[in-house]
Amino acid sequence: MDRINIFARAKINTALDVVGKREDGYHDLRMIMQTVNLCDNITISKSKEKGIRLQSNLSWLPCDSRNLVYRAAQEMIDACGIKGGVDIELKKRIPAAAGLAGGSADCAATLIGMRSLYGINMPNEQLMKIGESLGADVPFCIMRGTALAEGKGEILTPLPPFPDTFVLLAKPPINVSTPVIFKEFSQAEVKERPDIEKMIAYIKQGDLKGICETMCNVLETVTVNKYPVISDIKRSMMEYGADGSMMSGSGPTVFGFYDSYEKGLEALKFIRSRYHIKEIHLTTVFNNKGKM
Repeated sequence: MDRINIFARAKINTALDVVGKREDGYHDLRMIMQTVNLCDNITISKSKEKGIRLQSNLSWLPCDSRNLVYRAAQEMIDACGIKGGVDIELKKRIPAAAGLAGGSADCAATLIGMRSLYGINMPNEQLMKIGESLGADVPFCIMRGTALAEGKGEILTPLPPFPDTFVLLAKPPINVSTPVIFKEFSQAEVKERPDIEKMIAYIKQGDLKGICETMCNVLETVTVNKYPVISDIKRSMMEYGADGSMMSGSGPTVFGFYDSYEKGLEALKFIRSRYHIKEIHLTTVFNNKGKM
């Protein structure tokens, strides 16, 4: 095999709690993470010419060592003694700086793709360790599916599959800095925290309504204070029939769960027009069943 094509899937958080501050500057988190079927596409080709040549459909995206795809490929070349080089084509659909782990998903897919392309005998646990050195969300993006994430996000406990549902993702035309949001976060100002154990119970029962009633993100208030449009989009999703709606990660993307494609599409059309949003997608949840 000289070439491989692999999907990099986005993630959402159905619950996010900040439980402490670490000595290394990171925060300790407890989150429920869920993969969704909004994908970037990555094609990796072997080359006899040494080095990594990365190209993207986005002209502004760095295609050197600033890009996690490039760094992931380099890590695999160095760790596994791969001869020659690779040509990588990255086609992005996941919005950047959106709370959807797009960069981490691309990184994870590149690690998985390099392992498959070169027939490397490396268990997921070892691949996830490499991923952890590149970003806190990368191990989950390797594992995918539904999981409880703790620590920086790298301590993962797989959970039963999430109930099937349509997912509307809307990123308003603003960029949110995750470090800034965490810097402005104050434990003293948190008025509501997610009941993680209750949500896990609802997931095990396949109870989407219960999950939606339990959804909570403690970073949401911080980001909404800076960008009130996030709250407006949430309200519009609910008015257009969402079972539940919340901001993902540190934002600014808002997601909503819909029990039919038609409801989700109607909401998409209204929100796209009302808030002048270009980056809006109607997709589904992804439950890991051996798919790449």
